[in-house]
Amino acid sequence: MARREVQFNGLVLSRQSYREADMLVKIATDQFGKRMFLLHRARKPGFPLAAGILPFTQGTYVGTINPSGLSYLNAVRRADQFQQIAGDITLNAYATYVLGLIDLAVPDGEPLGAWYDFAATSLRLIDTGLDPAIVANIAEVQLLGAFGVAPNWRACVLDGRTDLPLDFSEKYGGLLCQAHWALDDYRFHVQPKALFLLRRFSTIDLHQLHSITVSAPTKRELRRVLDRLYQDMVGTVPKAKSFLDQMQRWQDRLPPR
Repeated sequence: MARREVQFNGLVLSRQSYREADMLVKIATDQFGKRMFLLHRARKPGFPLAAGILPFTQGTYVGTINPSGLSYLNAVRRADQFQQIAGDITLNAYATYVLGLIDLAVPDGEPLGAWYDFAATSLRLIDTGLDPAIVANIAEVQLLGAFGVAPNWRACVLDGRTDLPLDFSEKYGGLLCQAHWALDDYRFHVQPKALFLLRRFSTIDLHQLHSITVSAPTKRELRRVLDRLYQDMVGTVPKAKSFLDQMQRWQDRLPPR
């Protein structure tokens, strides 16, 4: 790809200070994958592109996309920050986690394809009040394929049955019906309500998701299963996961209302 100035849509993933007054901003773009942009003097007061590089901002940009190394932003045509996420530490943490998952799953420079829209839609849902933990769970389930893990959530992997109770088997890479549970002593023993949701999450279109209510025990079970899946089958999680875990421990210590 030749060096050229182009217009593109993007979503700010992260940013960091660079040298004395510059900044490196990582942006998920709709056309060129994830790119790292160098912005000279971005940490100085009155920087003209400041609104376009705030965390949790989606915008339309003009810049120079280089085939390797750093790229450059020249103008911001439009910039919209997800205000609720930016102002709430809990929403911030979940949104950061979802973006971190996508960042880990798709190598830099590779086209994001549908994951760009998935990222933007996830943040919109979190920003407008949908349970951020559930949005994160959906992201975790659907991104398993991008990590090279594609569990079969449709039916029993051995006989295709769905009319018997089901459980998840890491050994067989998907669901096992009750007739085959004896084949895996280490099956997950997923609670039925959580398994129902995991199967739903694997195919749900975020654009069709308007509301969802999940009980606290089922959310804990979803967390248990997904943590085990990522630990055993993926082997990596974003740094934001440790903060989410810490927040959950704080909440678990609070007295019941």
